[in-house]
Amino acid sequence: MKLTYLPDVEPRPRRVAIGTFDGVHQGHREVIGGADTVVTFDPHPQAVVAPGTQPKLLTTLSRKAELIASLGVQELVVIPFDGAFAERTATDFVDHVLVERVAATHVSVGENFRFGHKASGDAAMLSADERFETRVVPLLEVDGEVVSSSHIRGLVAGGAVHYADALLGAPFAVDGEVQHGDKRGRTLGFPTANLVPAPGYVVPGHGVYACRVRLPDGTLVPAATNVGVRPQFVTGRGELIEAFLIDWSGDLYGERIRVEFLRRLRGERRFESVEGLIEQMGRDVDEARGRAAG
Repeated sequence: MKLTYLPDVEPRPRRVAIGTFDGVHQGHREVIGGADTVVTFDPHPQAVVAPGTQPKLLTTLSRKAELIASLGVQELVVIPFDGAFAERTATDFVDHVLVERVAATHVSVGENFRFGHKASGDAAMLSADERFETRVVPLLEVDGEVVSSSHIRGLVAGGAVHYADALLGAPFAVDGEVQHGDKRGRTLGFPTANLVPAPGYVVPGHGVYACRVRLPDGTLVPAATNVGVRPQFVTGRGELIEAFLIDWSGDLYGERIRVEFLRRLRGERRFESVEGLIEQMGRDVDEARGRAAG
């Protein structure tokens, strides 16, 4: 898939889906279906319009691009969203972005999509424009709940990653470079690959998870992963994502890996002894192995 920033777009007829698409969840996939081009915004518009109120994100731009590419989309057009763009009227957005630059013949949006200065444009405005055909996609509901990025953020933050994964259509994942930690895991018999959560992105609630880790060569390895601050030990360190790769050994320091979260196994807690912690970690590994294999 080709990634293009709006100033570099070459005009050609396009079937376009428009949205922020954080998470590229099942509802987003309904909107994107049938489009050859997706138009999105970076950074999140709320970070510009109302700084400090923007949500923590589910996906980086690169992860979003990867997920969108997996849907068969040919091109991702990224609008660099800044103060000047936020001032553009809804009419200007339609005339100069959709018609002039992107040359849209078909436009697909979710029913709650808003655009233009002070969010004055909506799906009805697009539907009334005869220069392109508009498809307005109703909000998707699963088990009586609307599938939304905000709902999924809450599930992930609460540790309910298996529910989040079902709504996302893919495992919730965190990418990052493996950092040096306290190396305490190896003294306990469970050496870990450590990621420092990136500011501004959702992190699963503290606890132990069954995961898969995608290595730089694409290999998937089952893992038992702790998210939190390690209450058994006073380290002075902040929040970490610590993945013990099951039945695998090697040096990953400085490498980029992806941790895919499958299910929360238990909460993070302090044990009466280090021996008790080690015994529980053994049980966590056994359960994580089974969950990742299933």
